[in-house]
Amino acid sequence: MEKDPFSEYLREDEPDKVSKSYAWSTAIGLQKVDGLKPSKYLIDTAIQNIEGKVTMQEAQRLIESYYKEKPAHTDNRRTEEADKVSSRIAEILSEMAFSFSPNEYIAIHRRLFSGIYKHAGMIRDYNISKKEWVLDGATVIYGSASELKATLEYDFSQEKNFSYKGLSMEEIIQHLAVFVSRLWQIHIFGEGNTRTTAVFFIKYLRTLGFFVTNDIFAENSWYFRNALVRANYTNLKKGIHETTKYLELFLENLLLDKKNELHNRDLHV
Repeated sequence: MEKDPFSEYLREDEPDKVSKSYAWSTAIGLQKVDGLKPSKYLIDTAIQNIEGKVTMQEAQRLIESYYKEKPAHTDNRRTEEADKVSSRIAEILSEMAFSFSPNEYIAIHRRLFSGIYKHAGMIRDYNISKKEWVLDGATVIYGSASELKATLEYDFSQEKNFSYKGLSMEEIIQHLAVFVSRLWQIHIFGEGNTRTTAVFFIKYLRTLGFFVTNDIFAENSWYFRNALVRANYTNLKKGIHETTKYLELFLENLLLDKKNELHNRDLHV
């Protein structure tokens, strides 16, 4: 595993550096769910922001300008995507503003992928399937294109009306695992669903009092995605049942600072 360039800041006592390091570390780590890797320029720009040499908005503009002014850097479109989306995630995670609504969820996708995907912020109008390594090439059954908006609104209304009062932390984590797995399963966008869901979920957790500043998402984003897959896959013929247990292990580490071992091989069917 590559050394996290922001790990020293995560141990800092200065709150601002810790929060900014968490935002960047998470932003970059989430690119791994699509096999993307940011450039050295992005890393250097992020460090400048953490050290207070540039603001988050200036860092974001520097990345945008880097690719706009120097077309030679666009040879690797995947690196460009990783850099731009990383800077946008870091910016969103640094903002306190948030509303728990389908519109917010869609707006996050639009902000992350504007200029990268033509369908940024748009609900897909076609059905999809994706071969998953963790399922030996099988696919999760994603939401039907004709019902995406209604399904999204239903899940949001159910969660908004849910009461956490009186629940133990174990019960809270179990419920959160079900909520985020259902939100992801809709797969309302053509691409970028996992990154959008993760950013939205982190922001939502803050409204519940969980101000997480650790490296769990940064180091285990691929595990997070595979756990979402396993939470939405059933094959009775093979004796495989959908389960949120892997998501719960992830959330225990994220929210309770537990040390559960998170290995992708454990999720393989």
